[in-house]
Amino acid sequence: MLDLSRRQFIGGLSALGAAGAAPGMAFSAARKTPQAASAESAAAVSALEKTAAGFGNPLRLPGTSGLYGVLPASEFREVHVVRTEIEVLPGRRTPYLAYAVESGGKKFLNPALLARRGDEMRVRLINELDEPTVIHWHGLDIDARNDGNGMTVVQPGKSLDYAFQLRDRASMYWYHPHAHGFIAKQAYHGLASLLFIDDEEETALRRELDLALGETEIPLVQQDREFDAQGRLHYAPTASDLSAGWVGQRMLVNLTEQPFLQAGRRIVRFRILNGSNARTYRLAFLQGGRKLGCFLAGTDGGLLASPLRIDQSFISPGQRLDILLDLREANEGQPVTLATLAFDPMHAEGPGGHAAGATDAMAGMDHSKMTMPAAPMAGMAMDGDAHALLRIDVQASPAYRHKVPAVLSALPAATTPKGAARRMKLALDAKGRWTINGWTFDAKAVPVTVRRGTTETWSIENARQSMPHPMHLHGFKFRVIERIGSPTQVRALAGARGLLAQDRGVIDTVHVWPGESVRIALDFSHPYAGDQDYVFHCHNLEHEEGGMMIRYAVKA
Repeated sequence: MLDLSRRQFIGGLSALGAAGAAPGMAFSAARKTPQAASAESAAAVSALEKTAAGFGNPLRLPGTSGLYGVLPASEFREVHVVRTEIEVLPGRRTPYLAYAVESGGKKFLNPALLARRGDEMRVRLINELDEPTVIHWHGLDIDARNDGNGMTVVQPGKSLDYAFQLRDRASMYWYHPHAHGFIAKQAYHGLASLLFIDDEEETALRRELDLALGETEIPLVQQDREFDAQGRLHYAPTASDLSAGWVGQRMLVNLTEQPFLQAGRRIVRFRILNGSNARTYRLAFLQGGRKLGCFLAGTDGGLLASPLRIDQSFISPGQRLDILLDLREANEGQPVTLATLAFDPMHAEGPGGHAAGATDAMAGMDHSKMTMPAAPMAGMAMDGDAHALLRIDVQASPAYRHKVPAVLSALPAATTPKGAARRMKLALDAKGRWTINGWTFDAKAVPVTVRRGTTETWSIENARQSMPHPMHLHGFKFRVIERIGSPTQVRALAGARGLLAQDRGVIDTVHVWPGESVRIALDFSHPYAGDQDYVFHCHNLEHEEGGMMIRYAVKA
């Protein structure tokens, strides 16, 4: 039986077609499985807290200008994509890509945009790079012309005008590049930021909890990076990295390494984005050797109907979490640590478990040309490793009497469309390419067609011998109906129909584990005239660049 770890899997990928490889697929059966997601030793938790105790860099917060400066979306009119330098590591200047804006005599880099539902966005993007780019408005339900799906790109020295209305529910969305072949590199080198949309429900929550953006409502952009000796970002993926996804060893929150934040004993809201290329996080707040409970208030597409009490959550690339942490439950004077806990990113549950049997994804490979990689694999950064991310210093504060509301929004319950589900099978083909129904990305091909105004169920089915895939849909958000075949570490956190807490809201990205099938409900209603052309892809950016993306058309 095979016990397939991430190192082993990508090692096999790296050996595909290698000249002179030894016969046989030399995967080791001996592997220590990381701790299950349902239980964490006090010693492991304490070790993370001890690490965070040494953090000494103030968390970078949205300000009135500069990097992540808060800017009304109405003033986000002329945006230049530029090469610049910023201080990421203390005392060092790092070459960086950024969206640069001047407004009211101030300069902004990757501004955090503020808008209200119903507002109009009118943006001119000017490309000052030496390569094509385009902005994708991640999570927005907009027409294909403005979506930035990569079918139209902005060449060096050229510009593109966007004009669209913000029809979406209040949430924290984000914007990033989407020119195929340049997505992963450009996002890694800095092109990404946030878009906050407000509505009446969002305004009511902020008023109810006395929240202020940048003070008691804190956006957290989580990224993993590598730097060279000069403090420059290092991104040089090998063939294995391109197949597996680029994972860095340096953990950044809001482009701050080893950050800390001071907060009073009150409810603090954290708006969390996984902006990593490929790393998934298993987030938890820790204090005194234990997990500190919190409330999940919302997901990609806005507030839940009611808050859900949780003590941990997975978050994959592209996903967002809206967390309410009541620090009155914490001990004053004792720090709280936000950490990612250990988990098994490959869903390798051992002999006889879910990963047993060389089927599906690897069935078509030429195993005679697969072998385990050499020693360098042992020291590589790994998705699923535990890391301390942020220390929160809990301080005395004025009396705070607010409570988390029992009702957050008028979100209707998810329903299952009638008719058979459309299957979307995720796998690795014989050439080592990630595929959807056997397709790899072809800019000229549109393999999936749906009708405007119809509803469908999609069954997203990951191969048993595979990697996790955070699947993102452009143009529409969706609801998760059911998870089937989930690994133990996921089932331990799931409720009815195998659903995780973050599955219970409106989302645009869903994490599909190896061997798992996730059924989602989609409503293809929209107000846009004519046919609309979008994409569906893995938000592991190296997987997307490697072919795990397809076009789909919504026919009028």
